[in-house]
Amino acid sequence: MRRRLLAEFLGTALLVTVVVGSGIMAQTLSPNDVGLQLLQNSTATVFGLGVLILVLGPVSGAHFNPVVSLADWWEGRRGGHGLTAGELGGYIIAQVLGGIIGAILANLMFAKPAITWSTTERSSPHLWLGEVVATAGLVLVIFCLVRSSRTAAAPAAVGAYIGAAYWFTSSTSFANPVVTIGRAFSDTFAGIAPASVPGFVAAQLVGGVIGMLLVHGLFGNPRAETPEPVVPRSTS
Repeated sequence: MRRRLLAEFLGTALLVTVVVGSGIMAQTLSPNDVGLQLLQNSTATVFGLGVLILVLGPVSGAHFNPVVSLADWWEGRRGGHGLTAGELGGYIIAQVLGGIIGAILANLMFAKPAITWSTTERSSPHLWLGEVVATAGLVLVIFCLVRSSRTAAAPAAVGAYIGAAYWFTSSTSFANPVVTIGRAFSDTFAGIAPASVPGFVAAQLVGGVIGMLLVHGLFGNPRAETPEPVVPRSTS
């Protein structure tokens, strides 16, 4: 369990470092072109997320997201597989701490104050709807792969979905409560004002529920032999 928590902490920290750091770099390289900044930010996130899932998945399952961990716990609570309630709490704590440390690390790498609260307000209903769609789609992708025993495709599929959702959702697809929290610690391109965080997190939780309802509609209840998301952990 210690290894799993370390993997969740490290993976979430590096994911947020990729998101925030590439946003800062994009602002530096393309200061007058927001579209190009988003392209640079989303491209780095696609590759970074795919690599992190591939490398750390065998240790912890590569959740890096409380919504995914909650869904794993919910799916397995009756069948005896997936996270226990205690493991779920440990995963979420590790993820939250990782998200905060990742943002601080990105700030420091670019010679910015370790913590600068974002001033970017993201509080409109259409942005919350974007987060519902982004998170529901992410959960749908992950658990459809799990239910169809194609978890080997998860690094590419999850990274590709997030990259696409940067562009087709109004919110640019945070789709992750701890990434949202981490981004509040950096007043840069990827930031979100602390006052906007609760609305995004609530929308993400709603999206997670919708995503799981769709998975159940497509595949029914999980069987005891259903593998773990995002990729199955190694037993060694």
